[in-house]
Amino acid sequence: MIETNELTRRLRTLLYPRAALIVYAEEKESHNTDDNGYFIEVRDIDENGTMGEGRPVTVEFMNELVRGYSERHSATSYGRIPSNLLWFDPRKGSERYIWYNPPQKRMMFFHDILKIESAEYNLPGVIYEAGENRLNVYAYKDAEPTDDTDLFAAPFFNVTGASVCLGSAKIEKPKDLTYTNLLEYWEKRFWLTEFSHLGGNGNPTKSNLVLVTKAAKDKPFDLDELQPLKKLKLKDILR
Repeated sequence: MIETNELTRRLRTLLYPRAALIVYAEEKESHNTDDNGYFIEVRDIDENGTMGEGRPVTVEFMNELVRGYSERHSATSYGRIPSNLLWFDPRKGSERYIWYNPPQKRMMFFHDILKIESAEYNLPGVIYEAGENRLNVYAYKDAEPTDDTDLFAAPFFNVTGASVCLGSAKIEKPKDLTYTNLLEYWEKRFWLTEFSHLGGNGNPTKSNLVLVTKAAKDKPFDLDELQPLKKLKLKDILR
């Protein structure tokens, strides 16, 4: 988020034209999508606002222009793809990322009302599905997920079905939006939340979730407690 003084500084900063891109196209009667009839030139603009002589635009120039503009104005992820990232669509307005964590022990925070100690607990495998402003979580039993892996209700508070109630954790989206940083951001938004209530569907486990959670503090999570989600498989959300 831009601080008020920074935003004010940007608004007061005068911008001056330094170059102009001019696109020439062949005059055609039909709407042909072939771009072979286009020519692009760049003209420098001096301090008096006068355009200089035009010169052809090179591929290297356009690549550098797009790269520089994208880094400043785009929220598109980039970089090395983590091995646990299963599927992604980074297009603006269509953002969707699906990844997993294998079974592990993880720190969890609980509201006093639940009378559960904030500590590390053993977890089943977890699959995340994040969009622009939403997060779904699922549990799985396999050692490593495959297309035919069955999905189960995530055995956590603050989750209804698969939908997460993102509440108390105030985490800012990273400015350096690599795939790794983005996945970490979403995981922090979930795991740094103070778990406080059951989702709208009640207990996501076969037994009382409070007792199931407490039991996973000192021994592996009981996978028999997981509830299936309408015979949902991983391949059903990889679309």
